Amino acid sequence: MFRILAINPGSTSTKIALYEDEYPHSQLSLSHSSEDLKRFPFVWDQYEFRLSSVRAGIAQWGENGRRLDAVVGRGGLLRPVKGGTYRVDSRMLADARANLQGEHVSNLACALADEIAKEHRTEAFIVDPVSVDEFEPLARYSGHPLIERRALAHTLNIHAVARRAAERLGKPVDETDLVVAHLGGGISVAPLRGGRIIDVNDASSDGPFSPERTGGLPLQQFITLCFSGKYTEAEVRKLVMGRGGVLAYLETSDATAVESRIAGGDVRAREVYEAMAYQIAKEIGAMSTVLRGKVDGIVISGGLAKSKMLVDWIQARVAFIAPVIVFPGDDELLALVQGVLCVLRGDEDARTY
Repeated sequence: MFRILAINPGSTSTKIALYEDEYPHSQLSLSHSSEDLKRFPFVWDQYEFRLSSVRAGIAQWGENGRRLDAVVGRGGLLRPVKGGTYRVDSRMLADARANLQGEHVSNLACALADEIAKEHRTEAFIVDPVSVDEFEPLARYSGHPLIERRALAHTLNIHAVARRAAERLGKPVDETDLVVAHLGGGISVAPLRGGRIIDVNDASSDGPFSPERTGGLPLQQFITLCFSGKYTEAEVRKLVMGRGGVLAYLETSDATAVESRIAGGDVRAREVYEAMAYQIAKEIGAMSTVLRGKVDGIVISGGLAKSKMLVDWIQARVAFIAPVIVFPGDDELLALVQGVLCVLRGDEDARTY
């Protein structure tokens, strides 16, 4: 039996879990208040704070947290790589610290896993980082040679739910064509051919708006906004990712709070929430064309998939394309562990970054 610690840092929490093989032994969601995080201007400024939180969490488990066979963290915005399980090494750590493809809290995960692994004299891994690149050539074109579309997505969960959906459909994943919509703080909608993400919107700058992100914006108006003199570059980036989407319209990014307002008769809240569903459905429809309309299933997952209201609105617009399969929440901690188990059991070799 292998004992594996999984670490998944999010925007306002760090989730950790101790697994014995595929079975969760203990799990904690270490919450970080907005007041705590305000002290850190940049993501990497949070590193020591989050590391201390992880250590304190492990300490709560006493003897159970002392013996580890591996530590695994969610992979961040690294170099474009193939899907799979990677050993953490110095090059990966350097790229993560450099925010190579953007600043995101997931960049901290490999360093957190590496430090905890050293303390427990074991190995550190990441699985299916955000920067997994399985794009086909046509997906890379943006419309101008100075800008290439990037393969950045919620890959870990997308791959995991694709495997679950294929199993439910009774087909091998490498013979299944799906459109997967991961709905969370950011939204990724991807067509998968045989388990590979052959296209996806960049959730930091494209696709549907989300609870805190604008998604794609009308370009000419956005250019005018950028050069209006009213905002610094840092402020514009925050407006797009962190202060956009539902938060910008309704001054909250909490789906439960929005639904409560809708139930109370708030017409504006209903329209904004339904507009997000409308944009998600449009993106699902667009990505189904990548598969030439031959779609075995549409998979809706992530935290927002717990909202029946939102899912019903989306399903009403896309059910004509293919059966809709809903997996509320995410399987990221288990997916991390399963990736490492394949290596520890000798079923796969760990990749070198």
